[in-house]
Amino acid sequence: MRIVGLGVDLADIDRVGRVLARYPRFAERCFTAHEREYAFRFAKPERRLAARFAGKEAVMKSMGAGWRRIRWQDIEITGGGKPTVRGFGTAARRAEMLGITGFEITITHTDKDALVFAIALGEHE
Repeated sequence: MRIVGLGVDLADIDRVGRVLARYPRFAERCFTAHEREYAFRFAKPERRLAARFAGKEAVMKSMGAGWRRIRWQDIEITGGGKPTVRGFGTAARRAEMLGITGFEITITHTDKDALVFAIALGEHE
């Protein structure tokens, strides 16, 4: 495997909570049904959604793109155990164009922040 790109992002959990409270459509606009279902099983869904938000940003950065080129819902960060990345639509097309065959991702939290590091991987050179 070769490293195609790296990405990291930090999300403020309280800020995500405030955005969710003020703009209820934020969750539907930015997260897949699977991500919302996972997060809202917990007492503080903003913690998991902040991690997924940071994860999407980190994955976009690892592909050398941002939210203007890749739709939020075209990246899905799974929960419950080792996190994984699933790409759809614009994300899948960008990954194919770059020769990305998969991602490694790690998520960590504090009481205030969610930090995600993503590595885009490709085949041997």
